[in-house]
Amino acid sequence: MTTTAPPVADLAAAGSPGDLPTAVLRSSPADFVVEELPAYAPSGRGEHVFVTFRKTGRTTPDAVRAIALALGADPGSTGFAGMKDRHAITTQTASIQLPLARDPAPLLEQAELPGIEILAVARHDNKLKPGHLLGNRFRIALRGIAPAALPLAERRLAEIGRAGMPNAFGPQRFGRNGDNPERALAWLAGRERGPRDRREQRLLFSALQSRWFNEVLARREADGTWSTVLPGDLAKKRDTGGLFLVPLEGPEVADAEARAAALAISATGPMFGRKMRWPEGAPGALELEVLTAAIGDPRRLDAFAHAGEGTRRPLRLEVDGLEVSAAGEPAVGAGALQPAGDPGAEQGIVVSFVLPKGGYATTVLGRVFRLVDASAPQPSVGRPGAAGAPAPEEEDAVEEGQPGADP
Repeated sequence: MTTTAPPVADLAAAGSPGDLPTAVLRSSPADFVVEELPAYAPSGRGEHVFVTFRKTGRTTPDAVRAIALALGADPGSTGFAGMKDRHAITTQTASIQLPLARDPAPLLEQAELPGIEILAVARHDNKLKPGHLLGNRFRIALRGIAPAALPLAERRLAEIGRAGMPNAFGPQRFGRNGDNPERALAWLAGRERGPRDRREQRLLFSALQSRWFNEVLARREADGTWSTVLPGDLAKKRDTGGLFLVPLEGPEVADAEARAAALAISATGPMFGRKMRWPEGAPGALELEVLTAAIGDPRRLDAFAHAGEGTRRPLRLEVDGLEVSAAGEPAVGAGALQPAGDPGAEQGIVVSFVLPKGGYATTVLGRVFRLVDASAPQPSVGRPGAAGAPAPEEEDAVEEGQPGADP
C-alpha cells in the first residue's frame, strides 16, 4: 500500500505524490475535526445574532440556512467567515439578522437541527463577513500508513512546523472537476458568456486568481526564493498582517532577509485584480510575465473588479502548534512518535495544527503523504496541481477577505 519516500528532509525537495507514503483521510467524520478561530467576540448587542455551532455531515451553507429558518429569519441575511468541510466535525460561527424583540434562545432550543449542535448565541452590531476569522485549528487522523514510512514522514512534519511550507492553493480551489480556471479564462476572453449569479462569478474568478498565484509560487519554488524576500517584494508582517515594500537596494534589504529567515515576514504573491498592489524589481517582472502570458493586457481585469478586486497572499504558510500522536494516544511533539504493536501492521497517527485563514490542511498533509480520501468517490488527492488530483470538499474557502463563495 505504500511507496517508499525519498531520503530527503527538505520540504522543497519532497517528491511527487507517487513518491510519498499513502495515508487514508476522513475514514469517519471524527477523523477530521476543525475549529474556527474567530477574529473577535460578539458585542452582546445589535440586530445580528452570532450562533456558534458544531456540525457533522452538512455543508456550511446548508447548516446556516437551517439555523436561519429555525429562527424564522431570511437565509439571505446570514453571514459566515469561511466554508467548512462536510465530511468532518467542524465548529464555526454564523450571523443571522433577527429583530431585537425576538429572543433566539428558545427558538433554537425547540428547533430540530439534525447534525447541528448549538454551542453559543450572542448578539452583535454587524453581519459576520467572509474572512472575519483568525484561522482554523485542525485535528486530523491519518490511517493506513506503513510503519517504515513513519520516521521520514515525522521529520517532514517537524520541518513544516519549524519553517513553514509553500502556501499553494489545493485542488479545492479549482472546482470539483478542476476546470473553473478554464471556464473563467473563456469568460474573460469573451468566448463564453459568464454566469449571471454573482456568487458563481466570484467563484470562477477566484479559481483563476488562485491558478496564477500557484504559477508564481511554483516559479519561486524552482529558484528557491519562496521562503525568503527579494528586493522589490511586497512582504507581509506575521504579527500585524501589514504589507511593506522591500527596497531595491540598501541595508534594509539585508534586514528584511533576516526577518524572513526568522519567519517574522513573508514575501507575498499575486491575487490579480484591479486594486492589487504590485511589487517592484524582479518579483514585479515575474508577476507581470505570468499575467501577460495568460490574458495579454493586464488592464483587461479592470472590467471584472466586481468578481475580485485583487489582493496579496503570503508565499509561505506558517503552521503553528504542529503536534503528532499515535491514533488514540495523547499528542506529543512532532518527531517523537514511535510505531506501536506489530511492526508489519499499518499505523494511524493524529496530526494537530493551526493554520491562518486561507491555509488548507490537505495542502499541508499532501506535502508528506499521498492522501486517499475515504469520503470521496475519487481514489486520492495529491499535491496542488498534481495530475489526476480530485477536488475534495472545501475546508476553509476564505482567503484574505475574498467572498465566501470562493472555492
